[in-house]
Amino acid sequence: MALTPVCPQISQVLGNEIKFAVREPLGLRVWQFASAVLFSGIAIMALAFPDQLYDAVFDGAQVTSKTPIRLYGGALLSISLIMWNALYTAEKVIIRWTLLTEACYFGVQFLVVSATLAETGLASLGILLLLASRLLFVVISVYYYYQVGRKPKKV
Repeated sequence: MALTPVCPQISQVLGNEIKFAVREPLGLRVWQFASAVLFSGIAIMALAFPDQLYDAVFDGAQVTSKTPIRLYGGALLSISLIMWNALYTAEKVIIRWTLLTEACYFGVQFLVVSATLAETGLASLGILLLLASRLLFVVISVYYYYQVGRKPKKV
């Protein structure tokens, strides 16, 4: 008497079909973990040490108010919670949404820092490294976004 697996049928009844399982691209979980750590670290730094974070990016410019930096930290902390939870899911849709969220965040941050650089003219090594890293992070997130969305090859 052969036993049939019950889990796929129960999952299908509950609306979580097995076809949504992801064949993960190489390095996806490492990227998700690194992103979660990055978002958490910057969020904690923005909340606890807003002056130092601003100084590290804008190289000696004075902070006029700590409130916007702390609000930024709160927003990043919220995104980091999403990133940490996405690390433990196997659902393609959730993974893709988090990757798209990352790509949008890094893209917007690139544009905002570029506009600030154009307005103030304060070009420092910190700003240039930030811009280069944000552009790299957009490329990596978009790459994984499309890799997760690809249809699996038939075996």
